[in-house]
Formats: sequence, C-alpha cells, structure tokens
Amino acid sequence: MTQSPDGSADAADGKAKAKHAASFVVDPIARALLKAHISPDAVTIVGTLGAVVAALWCYPTGHLFAGTIIVSVFALSDMLDGSMARQSGRQSAWGAFLDSLLDRFTDAAIFAGLTIWFLGSGNEPILGYAALYCLAAGQVISYARARAEGLGLQASGGIAERLLW
Repeated sequence: MTQSPDGSADAADGKAKAKHAASFVVDPIARALLKAHISPDAVTIVGTLGAVVAALWCYPTGHLFAGTIIVSVFALSDMLDGSMARQSGRQSAWGAFLDSLLDRFTDAAIFAGLTIWFLGSGNEPILGYAALYCLAAGQVISYARARAEGLGLQASGGIAERLLW
C-alpha cells in the first residue's frame, strides 16, 4: 500500500486492490445471473429481503452466529448487483438509488435485531444500547452524506474508511 505525504495509507489503493480480488469471485457469478435473465435490481431486492428477514428472525431469537452467516451471504448480493449492472451496461441513477436505499433497510434490520436480543433475552443492556446507537448513527451518517452531496459539498471518506483501508 502506498503512503500519502502525511504518512497515512492510501485508501483508494487498498480499495482498488480489494475490489480487484473480489471480482474474481463476483464477476463470474454476475455473468451467470445475467445469462439467466435476472436483473441487477432483482438481485438487490432479493438480497435485501433475505438479509432483513434473517436479521429480524435470527438475531432476536439468539441465533447470532447463524444470523450473521445468513445475513453475510445475502449481503454479498450487494457486490453482485453492481457487477451485473456494469457488465450489462445498465448502470443507472435509479439502480444506485435503489441500492443505497435498500442498504439502509438492511443496516436497520441488523441493528434492530441485535438491539431486541441484547435488551431482551440476551440480557446485555450495554450491547443493546451500543446496537441502538449504531442503528441511529448509521442512518444519520447516511442522511448527512446524502444531504451534503445534494448541496454540492464533498462528503466521501471518513474515519471508518480510513481505518479499514
């Protein structure tokens, strides 16, 4: 990974490498789905429904590991739909909007399910409040970024992106 003048890792370089590595798995699956005449939007919707149902069924009932595996499998559709749109030449503002909107539903379901478990049968109120904070913060951050960009301000990046890459 390259270093910027201030010594921090170059986030774009790391992100590009991760996307390139993931494309070896995602792109062939995306091609197969396109050959089966499945649209990117359909993959987005099915992935969201699966993740939301799994999060709101597994987490509140204490099946945290199983819920995480199932949600993760459905969350992979988030990479598939973008690859499908690029490969088919069907990238659109509508598809990007739908993807972002449904990502917020998935996020909300995950943290709502965890909040229900931890504040209820899980008997871990600190973790319940932490999950509730993540639910609210995730929605506020998403709104703030969209609002800033709507006003013509640059709102990409952030501490989480810098830490992860």
